[in-house]
Amino acid sequence: MSAEGGADRSDLPREGGGAVGFRCGYVAVVGRPNVGKSTLVNALVGAKVSIVSAKPQTTRHRIHGVHTEADAQFVFIDTPGFQTRHRNALNQAMNRTVRAVLDEVDVILLLVEAGRYGEADARVLSLLPADKPVVLVANKVDTVRDKATLLPWLEEMAGRHPFAEIVPLSAIHARDAGRLLAILKPWLPESPPLFEADALTDKSERFLAAEIVREKVFRLTGDEIPYGVNVSVEKFSDEPGGLRRIEVVIWVDREAHKPILLGRSGGHMKRIASEARQDMERLFGAKVFLQCWVKVKQGWADNAALLRSLGYEG
Repeated sequence: MSAEGGADRSDLPREGGGAVGFRCGYVAVVGRPNVGKSTLVNALVGAKVSIVSAKPQTTRHRIHGVHTEADAQFVFIDTPGFQTRHRNALNQAMNRTVRAVLDEVDVILLLVEAGRYGEADARVLSLLPADKPVVLVANKVDTVRDKATLLPWLEEMAGRHPFAEIVPLSAIHARDAGRLLAILKPWLPESPPLFEADALTDKSERFLAAEIVREKVFRLTGDEIPYGVNVSVEKFSDEPGGLRRIEVVIWVDREAHKPILLGRSGGHMKRIASEARQDMERLFGAKVFLQCWVKVKQGWADNAALLRSLGYEG
């Protein structure tokens, strides 16, 4: 499932897939919040390695998704949407993550919504380094009602930046993901693979379990809850027979949010836990026993030291 971090190219021996001419590189996926970055990464990897919801700020960490072919390995980095509205410690940490990623990658995918380009998109474009190839991905083309407007808009976008490629697509369609992989491959440097051929992500099952629970909170609660929520895994153990026993704490930053999250007689939390457990079982390929608690930790999203203890990059 998970390769626990990639190796330096200089240290990595050539594996079976690392023959002469093999290509491998890091590809950052960037864009404003809620433009479809995580959906695209999951489509490119062919598995759900990054959580998805219709609400901004779903992705908070850099997440590596790995796709390996006979002659190439793509390491996609799903980044948080660049935050321009709120300046608390959490959003500042996410913005630092985006900036750090841009310095490390070989290729950048800039996602925008097809037919739309606003101030938030322009802000992200202005941050991109001049020495990296940038592929513009115009996502959600299936939602453009008047397709005749698409070509003039694409021509307008071509004038905004010397993009290496411009690719209109819909991230929910597998054939579009395959087309984008073929377009990206020549932009990867020649290099041996950085991960094992069967790796899907650099993240541990423990990390993925916390993210899956947080996704369910985002999807199943109103707008007042998700942004004050964090999830920590208190126990993750392998039991006889392949059972995963997982205990998590869902942290909220206001006492008033706790009963909303729990629901009447705990019904809301039971649904969150049930759907999270089913996703974990599909991803891990094993039975899961999941327990969830809700606790209050006021001000966690604006406490830099606390954020570091919760796994956010400083």
